[in-house]
Amino acid sequence: MKYTTNNVRNMFLNFFQEKKHTIVPGSQLVQNENSDLLFTNAGMNQFKTVFLGKKKYPFSKVTTVQKCLRTGGKHNDLNEVGYSNYHNTFFEMLGNFSFGEYSKKTAITYAWELLTHKKWFNIPQNKLFVTVYYTDEESYNIWKKKIKLPNEDIIKIYDKKNKKYESDNFWQMGDTGPCGPCTEIFFKKKKKKSYINDLQNKEICIEIWNIVFIQFNKIQKNSILPLPILSIDTGMGLERITSILQNVPSNYKIDFFDNIIKKINYKDHNNHFNNQSLYIIADHLRAIIFIIYEGIIPNNEGQGYILRKIIRRTLVHMKLIKYKKYFLYQLIPTIIQFIQPYEKKLIEKKTYIQSILQQEELQFKKILDQGVKKLLNELHQLNKKELDGNFVFYLYDTMGFPIDLTKSICHKKNIYINQNKLDKIILKNKKNIKNKKNKNCMIHITNLKLNNHFVGYKTKKIDTVINSIFVKNKPTKVIKENENGIIFIEKTPFFAESGGQIGDSGIIYKNGSSLFQVQDTQKFSNYIGHIGKLLSGIIKNNDIITAEINKKKRLCIQNNHTATHLLHAALILILNHKIEQRGSFINHEYIRFDFSYFKKIHKIDILNTEDIVNQYIQKNTVIMNNNMQFIQAKKEKYIYLKNKTYDSIVRTVNIGHFSREICKGTHANRTGDIGIFKIISYKRIAYGVVRIEALTGLHALKNIHDKYTQIYAIKKFLNINDNIIIPKINTVMQNYLNLKKNNEYLKQKIMFHKIKKIIAKKIKIKKINFICKKIDITQSKLVKKLIDQIKNMINTGIIILYYQKKEKYIFTSSVTKNIINKINAIQIIEIIKKNTNGSGGGKVELAECVGNNINNIFCILETIKHTIEKII
Repeated sequence: MKYTTNNVRNMFLNFFQEKKHTIVPGSQLVQNENSDLLFTNAGMNQFKTVFLGKKKYPFSKVTTVQKCLRTGGKHNDLNEVGYSNYHNTFFEMLGNFSFGEYSKKTAITYAWELLTHKKWFNIPQNKLFVTVYYTDEESYNIWKKKIKLPNEDIIKIYDKKNKKYESDNFWQMGDTGPCGPCTEIFFKKKKKKSYINDLQNKEICIEIWNIVFIQFNKIQKNSILPLPILSIDTGMGLERITSILQNVPSNYKIDFFDNIIKKINYKDHNNHFNNQSLYIIADHLRAIIFIIYEGIIPNNEGQGYILRKIIRRTLVHMKLIKYKKYFLYQLIPTIIQFIQPYEKKLIEKKTYIQSILQQEELQFKKILDQGVKKLLNELHQLNKKELDGNFVFYLYDTMGFPIDLTKSICHKKNIYINQNKLDKIILKNKKNIKNKKNKNCMIHITNLKLNNHFVGYKTKKIDTVINSIFVKNKPTKVIKENENGIIFIEKTPFFAESGGQIGDSGIIYKNGSSLFQVQDTQKFSNYIGHIGKLLSGIIKNNDIITAEINKKKRLCIQNNHTATHLLHAALILILNHKIEQRGSFINHEYIRFDFSYFKKIHKIDILNTEDIVNQYIQKNTVIMNNNMQFIQAKKEKYIYLKNKTYDSIVRTVNIGHFSREICKGTHANRTGDIGIFKIISYKRIAYGVVRIEALTGLHALKNIHDKYTQIYAIKKFLNINDNIIIPKINTVMQNYLNLKKNNEYLKQKIMFHKIKKIIAKKIKIKKINFICKKIDITQSKLVKKLIDQIKNMINTGIIILYYQKKEKYIFTSSVTKNIINKINAIQIIEIIKKNTNGSGGGKVELAECVGNNINNIFCILETIKHTIEKII
């Protein structure tokens, strides 16, 4: 049998379908905003709530193929990719799952049958061994008595020293959540008596399947609680098992990657190209395609940051192998044809994916060019063969220039970089960033079991009970006067920041004596936390209190949120385009709305959009809110975010027949509540992404008043009326441009006169023109321009111009190209530095320095002239 990648995927699904499992689609690669993950990193992600018993799944036995991305956190394979034969950024995870349906014995038996039976993967039994968690005697006995593995092929794995539940065979999704012992199946690449010391050595053995027994819920460090049912969660990497079945030594040698690498390399497939770089390019291209397909664009935050990092890492390796045949984006159609079974869906968005990638590639090319220029300049000035780690980090942190590329260039030039020092600099920077990020750092909160309900759609004020209090990120029974903290209450009218809408502010108080000022409301896991400061009295757990939002602020927020829906609908109507929302921000002052659109937006489009929104505001339409099945909402064409996961029941917002969206946010009662809508700016923030900012109500009115005040001031200044304001401004601008043009002409004449005077003072040194002159121009750009014009007029020569700046002289030296082989500008500047105790540098044609010792400048200049004379 031919084990192609596609065959292996289908065989896995068919096997479990025969075992009465339901084949269900994997979840989206891009996680929604409420997830702890940026990207799906395992097949079990979509079943987390099922494992915890919070949700019942329609099927008790399922099998999936899950698209995964591991680039950060606990599961970070990015730095291994290309350097390890068996790690990929993007990969497919084959999985079978049981939600209380079958036992450990059944799960292990299924795995063994699929791997070893002749009908299926037909791997010889003596080529496999397993590991189990040391306390899981049940699994150990199944392998020993049912499967009949010899003792040496069943390895018990213990906890790490003094760390309970910290073991390769005790699986956990994160610091908290579903967990349990697991048994891993390994393939023997080399024959040995014992593999216990070689489990991480992939040249000797390789893990191919992990079977996890979800038995517990980890609520905090060293503390787990049993779950009501035993669930099974398994994962087997498609690329890895395919490499075993195809008998190749690497994921990158399987048919899928082999095809891609051949296409990347074409006729040079067996040439000198660096295999590691080729592996990285092939791996990252697939990841890039899927991330952009799911609606993410490169930026500096979250998922967009990861995408940008992967793209730039790919481009660095294209540069490292000096690959000039194609731009990266031009490879996309070639790669897509091999990505089965997703090819048809990807082809539909091929042009979009290419466009996003092309824009990022061109932008990064500028960074690379600038970085290389700056790095080479720095290397030229080194006194020793070592580059300071601070400069390496400066290039990376300030310019975005990759550290890998800096290292590669330095390696070729035999320049040493102290890696230990560099690591310390990077670590120090990470700590500084981490210290600034204290939001959502309280792991204790995610482990609480609270009654915590939002009642703020209809209620602005409610009497309720204090559930929990946190001060300095730790739970406490009481919060005292002037302390900052977070309060959790049983019922709350406060809306927690979500879907672009900011959290509410207001007050929590009791008995008229204790007052907690709520400055912000955020979600911590599934609980609504009220962040603020106790201004007076004390508040304790279980106190009966009153919670009251800032009604005026909420009114503005909900008006803005409804206006955002109207804006979205109006844009679809005006632009005649299926735009997709790319993000929004809604507070009490303004609206920010980002959406995908690749064509040019004209001013008239913005004015028409604004008019339509205001027309619907004037209609004073009632806003309707309903709960319905998500499936039904999709059928009825409600707008929703494609990269967000929704519950089975969703809240919908209807503004007549004009706008229908799935939305949890708070909204106005009628469109007339908004008052007025005004767009204040629109701009392109990334390729294919437009941002509109707008105001409503009194904020919009104030903006209009401010604009009128400015126009009135202009009219008064120009002494004109409304009818001629534009013609008058045009006349003033034309006069200004004429004056500017005349001024430039006069400056050029003055410059030409200066040049003639400077050239008149030239002397000859061994038949070479030599100019050394003090000037009154003190702008570096103008000095360089002056030098260029002098060089054009003298053809051959050495030029030194200098000017005084406070107690120092600034020198600029330059030589014409035809004498660089005799003397260059850097040599001259070194002479000047030596004689003036100065500092500086540059290139062979032009260099600069600052001279500190200028007390006897004329003697110094004579010395410089004689030194130059000796050189040439």
